[in-house]
Amino acid sequence: MTERAEKETIWRRTVSLYVDGFRNMTVGRKLWALILIKLFIFFAVLKLFFFPNILSTTYDTDEERADAVREALMAPTDENLPN
Repeated sequence: MTERAEKETIWRRTVSLYVDGFRNMTVGRKLWALILIKLFIFFAVLKLFFFPNILSTTYDTDEERADAVREALMAPTDENLPN
């Protein structure tokens, strides 16, 4: 058996293991559903309320947003100033 055929066999066995495992789940399906719901809440709902797009509310065009980001990155901070 060649090395390539051996890798394909290992790959197919690994995929088959996971496919069969998910297919035979009973309680696990409910747990995965719960995990997916929680991820949706974390990434979709929390983003809307806690991470608003400040640049789009403050600036009208992409060019203004880019200039504001450039100025913020290039502006010296107290930590960068010599004593």
